Amino acid sequence: MNGSVKQSSDSRIAAAFLESDFYRECDELLVYVSFDIEVGTLDIIKTALNEKTVYCPKCVFGTNIMEFYRIGSFDDLSQGSYGILEPCTGDRPVDFFSKNSLCVVPGLSFDKNGYRLGFGKGYYDRFLSSFNGTSVGICYENCLSESLPADEYDICVDHLITENRCVSFGMRKEEIYG
Repeated sequence: MNGSVKQSSDSRIAAAFLESDFYRECDELLVYVSFDIEVGTLDIIKTALNEKTVYCPKCVFGTNIMEFYRIGSFDDLSQGSYGILEPCTGDRPVDFFSKNSLCVVPGLSFDKNGYRLGFGKGYYDRFLSSFNGTSVGICYENCLSESLPADEYDICVDHLITENRCVSFGMRKEEIYG
């Protein structure tokens, strides 16, 4: 995907996300800081910093654990694990989020059931397994798959947004996992 197509797709995804009911109704937004091949999140973060309480993930070096820290501006980010911008705060990570929280989940691909193909470390699946809020995946339309391999540790997202559509999967985690 060339730069102008990516930028246009990112803008359309961000607009659809920011106009969604699940974004408008959330109090807390958990959102990754995008890099290279991922759907861009900088416009989402910029808007959310003025409207919501924003948290970004930080990978705990040497583990497969991801923690979220509150940020108040882009100045609270610095290059961290894997060359990704992460919170550089000395604050303690937040370990509980309300049901009114929304987590933006990256993926190289998503399938028709809301399962994702990530980078293979399981950070998001571990986090989402105990997350009480709503999750939304963002992905480019041309990266959607009919079906992806999933096992008992894989967690599907509640919603998916591409530059062409928004899909709600209709099943909540508590309905799936009791």
